[in-house]
Amino acid sequence: MSAAQEALPAVRSSREATVKRFAFTDAVFHALTRAAAILVLVLLGGVAVSLFAGSWQALSTFGFSFLTSESWNPVTEKFGALAPIYGTIVTSAIAIVIAVPIGIGIAIFLTELCPRPLRRPIGMAVELLAGIPSIIYGIWGLFVFAPFLQTTVQPFVIGIFHGVPGLNSLFAGPPYGIGLLTSSLILAIMVLPFITSITKDVFDTVPAVLKESAYGIGCTTWEVTRHVVIPYTRIGIMGGVMLGLGRALGETMAVTFVIGNAHRISVSLFAPATTISATIANEFTEAVGDLYTSSLVALGLILFVITFLILAIARYMLMRIDARTGA
Repeated sequence: MSAAQEALPAVRSSREATVKRFAFTDAVFHALTRAAAILVLVLLGGVAVSLFAGSWQALSTFGFSFLTSESWNPVTEKFGALAPIYGTIVTSAIAIVIAVPIGIGIAIFLTELCPRPLRRPIGMAVELLAGIPSIIYGIWGLFVFAPFLQTTVQPFVIGIFHGVPGLNSLFAGPPYGIGLLTSSLILAIMVLPFITSITKDVFDTVPAVLKESAYGIGCTTWEVTRHVVIPYTRIGIMGGVMLGLGRALGETMAVTFVIGNAHRISVSLFAPATTISATIANEFTEAVGDLYTSSLVALGLILFVITFLILAIARYMLMRIDARTGA
């Protein structure tokens, strides 16, 4: 028997051991990733169950009127979530309307138009905005931005739209400086770096050959951006917008400083208001009684549901876009 034939069983045994080791590590990897996914679902379910259990007393006491009532009186224990819900939705919506076009515009400039030596400094400056603590935004908004709006912008806007039907109510009232519009602008500044950074990163993933082909047939930068870059990266852009919207919906300290914390609904964007997060932050430590605490937890449950519904709607919109594109 030759030496090669004698070594053959050892080689086969080594190969079998290697295959078994690879199969074992692959099985462990699958188990760990599956456990991580299940853990996320368990945590999400646990948060939902905890919020529902903690808010049950308020929901059972006030019923559906908790969502439709503007009253918030800890003394008489009459609570309604309509004013915080209104403030949360309005401030987040205005912030996204302001931040999305600016963020996408900055991302387009950095990827398509900006001179190469300036791309990194400008990109780093934008990303540094995301690292500023929210309480710093709140202090700056209260002591710098709000007085500026009170003395210059708000009186100017009130004077322009005075007597214009519809707009005179939207921009009415004394110029407090703080209020819905101020908090919306602060939120827009806060979510801008998230939207810009993610949009820029997904723009960088567009294959160069696609853009070069479009430029080769005579397309302008605007046409390349509109017909090539944005369609190719629409899912990533939507992800950045959703991340910014989630930050705006849940922001607490910055909004608490500049929104005025008034439990009332006003048509004017200059009027003080409140949000769900600001209400919880302001009153949770002072909540006396189970019903008061349960009402605050119910606000947290409502914010959880609003965030979930918005993300679900965004996902549905993406599915419709993909289906339409495939068709």
